[in-house]
Amino acid sequence: MALPPPDPQFVLRGTGAPVNTLHFCCRNQEQDKPLLFSGSANGAVHVWNLRTRRTESVLEGHGGASVLWVQTLNSRDALISQGRDLRVCMWDLAEGRSVVTDSILTESVGFCQCSLLDREGGHWLLAVPGADMAAVRVLDLPSKTPVCTLKPDAKLGMPMCLKLWQLQDSVELVNPGISHLCIREDRRILATAGWDHRIRLLGWKKLKPLAVLQYHTDIVQCVAFSDHDVPNKRLMAAGSKDQRISFWSVYNQI
Repeated sequence: MALPPPDPQFVLRGTGAPVNTLHFCCRNQEQDKPLLFSGSANGAVHVWNLRTRRTESVLEGHGGASVLWVQTLNSRDALISQGRDLRVCMWDLAEGRSVVTDSILTESVGFCQCSLLDREGGHWLLAVPGADMAAVRVLDLPSKTPVCTLKPDAKLGMPMCLKLWQLQDSVELVNPGISHLCIREDRRILATAGWDHRIRLLGWKKLKPLAVLQYHTDIVQCVAFSDHDVPNKRLMAAGSKDQRISFWSVYNQI
């Protein structure tokens, strides 16, 4: 008989608004504090200490506009955040600072998250939704030099998500809709954030359904896997419109 789905290991509360995005920073932090960055609909970026399970700091750089996406650049001291104030902000968090050092105008009023690709050598490609309803701009960071603009020939409407993705197969889901997808770093587990308040886990190789996790009372808007160096310490986090962040230990033995 199949085992029942697990309960969350713990839950973080206190964002004061729906949670839109999550990003772990745990690698090489066994002697330091593993962190989780969360972006909320009230414009705040919370920096959570996962040892104490409390907020280390709250970053306010988007004038109260909803934060759609957060990501670190190489280290926890360099953060990038995207808000519905039409800005992507670069943060200096070193030595206790919380300063916006630069910003990029996205020109898009939608909910589409940016996407970042590490090119090594201290450079990244940043894809951002453009002013044109269907266009996507690609920039080099940190120079902010335009690389290209992508625009489909057909009228497809406003982009809703951006991600570098290699299509290998497909799977049909019967639930109402998906807010977000995340693949675990070892490329073995795919997690989906559902409109039906549930988190679904699939094996990445064959897209076989593995488990359905239920805890939240509203739409699950984002999922993320931690980047712990030690596999059995890996966590999955899910952020919801119910203003809670749940943490799960799932399939760490594979």
